[in-house]
Amino acid sequence: MKTFSRSATGPSLGSRTLTLVFLVAFTMYCLLPATWLLFASTKNTGDLYGSFGFWFSNFNLFENLNRLATYQGGIYLRWLLNSLIYAGLGGLLSTIISAMAGFALAKYQFAGRELIFSIILGGVLIPSAVLALPLFLLLSQIGLTNNYLGVLLPSLVSPFGVYLSRVYAAGSVPDELLEAARVDGSSELRTFFTMVTRLMGPALVTAFLFQFVAIWNNFFLPLVVLSRNELFPVTLGLYAWQGQSLGNPDIVSLVITGSLVASLPLIILFFSLQSYWRAGAATGAVKG
Repeated sequence: MKTFSRSATGPSLGSRTLTLVFLVAFTMYCLLPATWLLFASTKNTGDLYGSFGFWFSNFNLFENLNRLATYQGGIYLRWLLNSLIYAGLGGLLSTIISAMAGFALAKYQFAGRELIFSIILGGVLIPSAVLALPLFLLLSQIGLTNNYLGVLLPSLVSPFGVYLSRVYAAGSVPDELLEAARVDGSSELRTFFTMVTRLMGPALVTAFLFQFVAIWNNFFLPLVVLSRNELFPVTLGLYAWQGQSLGNPDIVSLVITGSLVASLPLIILFFSLQSYWRAGAATGAVKG
């Protein structure tokens, strides 16, 4: 009769408890800033400095939101709209470009394919902040600073999106389906947009989510490219307000409330696309 030790049948109660405690502690650590932001956004300037940070005081959230929407002629709403344009349009176009490039690298045979893919993978390792100054010099040479295109054009390139699209296309788009479409007389472009994009749906949603978040949180590129206040994204606008708070402490509550409002689109988008994101990320991890 065979006997099995506890380690062979599964983790012990002590290890499971230790893992659970670690995960709970790590989750609380990650949620601390968001929790403080939630409480702080409901306070006026006096309560912000004179009350416990992780609890409510006098509830002034709606007053703070009203001040946020009207301060300096409602410039915050313009910044929020700018961020939606940069992240929404940039994420959508970047996803389309990444999907087409990834599909071509996965399904077409041409000279230099692996070399191109290796260069794209190398782009994943380059921090975006390193490219900000060279991009500014290039954009200034062609007159694209201080306009929407100066932020949008660099956002159209997503090496991670190309990588994820190639991995997903290689595993989810059958070659037989492409051959059948060609026999039926369907063009490559029509086949891609009518059939391939449906099969690659989870990967495309994942690529869009990652690029949307990256553009929304982008700070350094708009900082060096834009100088007109009305073109700022919300991240840069809040940074400009924070710089003014030394002379006007009342702006601090606006910065905090604005940070809370600016995080809501990301939270809504993440939970709306969570199932697609998990499917696409899991596929990329397993097949990569």
